[in-house]
Amino acid sequence: MMKVSALKKSYGQGSSRVDVLKGVDLEIREGETLALVGKSGSGKSTLLSLLAGLDSPDSGTIQIGGQNITTLDERALTQFRATHMGIIFQQFHLVSTLTAYENVLLPLELLKKPDARDTALKLLSDVGLKDRAHHLPSQLSGGESQRVAIARALATRPGILFADEPSGNLDEETGEKVMDLLFQMVKETGTTMVLVTHDPDLAKKCARTIHLEHGGLL
Repeated sequence: MMKVSALKKSYGQGSSRVDVLKGVDLEIREGETLALVGKSGSGKSTLLSLLAGLDSPDSGTIQIGGQNITTLDERALTQFRATHMGIIFQQFHLVSTLTAYENVLLPLELLKKPDARDTALKLLSDVGLKDRAHHLPSQLSGGESQRVAIARALATRPGILFADEPSGNLDEETGEKVMDLLFQMVKETGTTMVLVTHDPDLAKKCARTIHLEHGGLL
């Protein structure tokens, strides 16, 4: 599903540069759930952003399903991401002016998917929010908002799902319930998932855990 080779990324800091990733190599099998853990500032979110094509590496390659996404221009990368990836953020990132239903419907309509409306309603039902379909994000709780985000991320049946601290803004009980739902849906759809987390219990739910430290994987 994914092969990462010699991935490097650094950022400017004053007159110097900080090497965040120092040549990361990684392979992820189709259908695998992988937890990426490490101390704060270890580069977990940076690596996830690179894998999801939200940022560009200084050097190295990222192949997803045989496509080297580091060679794609912005337009092609945006299209590839919309078609093949799902992304869940800690901050939910729902469109505030759209209802829960419209947020889930949006990626389906952008790709001109048939039966988009029925699919969006079914996904909201799957995450237990059918009765909240026409509520705006401001009218939803944190747990409900993240469930909408999960439904939206899985709407196009992506080959790979990226999740960056998806329970970070939720209380412990709500976070546990929402993450159980996420793993259930990932299992049912056979979706490959890369999960960034600082929570060891959440990491244990994944089939494999890798540690990021000093710019490399342990």
